[in-house]
This record gives sequence, structure tokens and C-alpha cells, in this order.
Amino acid sequence: MSENGSAPGGLALVEALVNTRDLEQGRDALDTAEGRAAFGVEEIAERELAAVKELRESLRAVCLAHAGHPPHDVVTPLGQLLSRAPLVVTVDERDGSARLAAVEEGPLLSRVAAAVAEALTDGTWPRLKACELPECHWAYYDRSPAGRRRWCSMSVCGARAKMRRYRAK
Repeated sequence: MSENGSAPGGLALVEALVNTRDLEQGRDALDTAEGRAAFGVEEIAERELAAVKELRESLRAVCLAHAGHPPHDVVTPLGQLLSRAPLVVTVDERDGSARLAAVEEGPLLSRVAAAVAEALTDGTWPRLKACELPECHWAYYDRSPAGRRRWCSMSVCGARAKMRRYRAK
């Protein structure tokens, strides 16, 4: 639903993962092989799928917190989940630049941990937010100058919220 395109860098992976669950329509892309293939987890056991969904909902809770909203469900703290994916410092021998990278590149948890570390380093992490409408909570990257965007889409969710407030008066 986002009006400004996907998040930059590795945050695009995090945004896409959060947005695999459409709360309004009651659909979960992770319940299909095609939806799981986008994250390299198409062949996954039921227990592992539950762990991926747990990660997704913990990420959504953090996105809601970035936007100043309470989580919609009780979830495992994201830091607890990411602690299972150790990171290492890598240094580019050509220019001496350093970055945090996942010890294992394959697992989704490791890729998410590396994306979060990258976003923390470049300052983009707090701009990944979730729409304030409870029936939406779609993740979006806030590109507004002040960083105070509240909805994934002003034309859809923003209009709905404003209409509800107007009617409530």
C-alpha cells in the first residue's frame, strides 16, 4: 500500500516480510509456497514457519513502536529473536569501510539481523514504521522530511482515519 515505494537497502527485506500478512483481508502470503519462495524459505517445516511468523510479528511490533503506536499483539521481543543470529564485522580491503554482516548468509533470521544492523548504522531503522490503523498495520518507509508520517497511504488509510474522526465529531 505504501505510496513512496519500498524501503532502502536491506530494510526492503524487513518491510516485505512484515507485509506478508494482510490483516484487512485475512491473508498470509507465508501460507503459500510462492509467498515463502520470496524469502528463500519455500521448503520449510511447520515449526520453522511458526518461527518466521513470530519474527514477522516482532518486526511489526517494532515498526508500530517507531510510529508511536502500541503493538497489536503480545510478541517475542525482537532483540531476543535477533540474538540468535550472530553478526560479525567485515572490512572492505579496498576502501577500509566496515559493516556488520550475518555469520550465516542463508537463514532468513540472519539476513534480517544484518538488515537491521545496516539500518541502525545508516540511521534508517527508525523510519521503518507501521500504519496506525488497527485493520492495516502495513509496514512502510517514512520518507517525509519530518519523519512523522502516520499511515501507509494517505489516500486510503489516512482518508479512512480522517473520515472516522470527522464522523465521531
